[in-house]
Amino acid sequence: MDIRTSRPEDLPQIEKLVVSRMDPSDGVDARLLMTDPDAGCDWVGVAADGDRIVSTLTLMDEVVTLDGVDLPAGQIEQVATDTEYEGRGLVRQLMGWAHDRSAERGHLLQFVMGVPYFYRQFGYTYSIPIKQTRPLVEKPEAVAGHTIRRATEADIPVLQRLQDDAQRSADLRVGHSTPCWRWLINRTGSVTWIVDRDGTPVATGRSTPEEEGDVVLGEIAGVDDDAVKALLALTNPAEVVERHPALEGHLEARRPGLEQYLVRIPDVPALFEHLRPVFTRRLRGHEPDDVLLGFYRTHVRFRWDGEEIGPFEWGGVLQGPGVEGGAGIAPDLLAPLLFGPHGIDGLRRIFPDVYPGPKFKLMNRLFPPVTSDLLTFYLP
Repeated sequence: MDIRTSRPEDLPQIEKLVVSRMDPSDGVDARLLMTDPDAGCDWVGVAADGDRIVSTLTLMDEVVTLDGVDLPAGQIEQVATDTEYEGRGLVRQLMGWAHDRSAERGHLLQFVMGVPYFYRQFGYTYSIPIKQTRPLVEKPEAVAGHTIRRATEADIPVLQRLQDDAQRSADLRVGHSTPCWRWLINRTGSVTWIVDRDGTPVATGRSTPEEEGDVVLGEIAGVDDDAVKALLALTNPAEVVERHPALEGHLEARRPGLEQYLVRIPDVPALFEHLRPVFTRRLRGHEPDDVLLGFYRTHVRFRWDGEEIGPFEWGGVLQGPGVEGGAGIAPDLLAPLLFGPHGIDGLRRIFPDVYPGPKFKLMNRLFPPVTSDLLTFYLP
């Protein structure tokens, strides 16, 4: 079995494979990505049995922004294996391919939205909440003057501006790149909408196509409540991905949310160095102090002098960081600590192997709860 990067001549087989395991629109997506100059075959890995493509996976370039700091990241998508070849560890090998390519591209983390448990086998941890999809129970009236149309590539700057405004308040966010907007506009698996008010774009959203059954509307962004309500009225969805406060009176009550993105951190020291500006801003106003974080098999020490963070000093096993005034953090819970909604205080209430130690105020400054808003290629 040959695990390798795909080639242009593999496209018909890859397209056929993903359609056989997913939907016809996924074949369109594979073609859009593999023939695009900003993505191409380098984004797609395959397992080949001779001339036959029997498993595939896509690694998409993304940017995760935390408190204004951009983190290069990879997102796993379009994982499919021929039914005759299941159970042979091909996805495990393709995940290895993806992680190697991700390192080459300088990604500091990878994330995925997928099958329950499955990706935990490859070092991923449930970390970031996925926004809930809730039934629409009261359709709003469209305010006069609003019309709706499908977005075109000429609308990409407007789409980007509306989404940037919608994500502005989130601590952690992922937006669509310009190439991704192009693929989304041209795919058949969803429809990207623009609402105009007297000829000016005022709202956008993305919905599943009517032919697939009940319409789901997500990625809602608008300049005001009237624009958002017009989007709901004119698309008439059965379900809506929560996002805008104007939706609340029209959606079924929230349920306890369990869906989460999974995150993998391949190189903790590299990520910490990249997050130095984030940690510095969080510690501003705190008196000078020595910081110790123990991850059980490894640990890190650094000095906060009141203005700047000193060098990160990494070491090995440290069983009891709390005795030295440090925090203890299970290594597989570092991703939810950095990117999740609980912060260290919330996680310590759930997991006994996460604790802030005696410097409670310091650790809560370093690791607060994080709000998030992620736009991904596929709607939740």
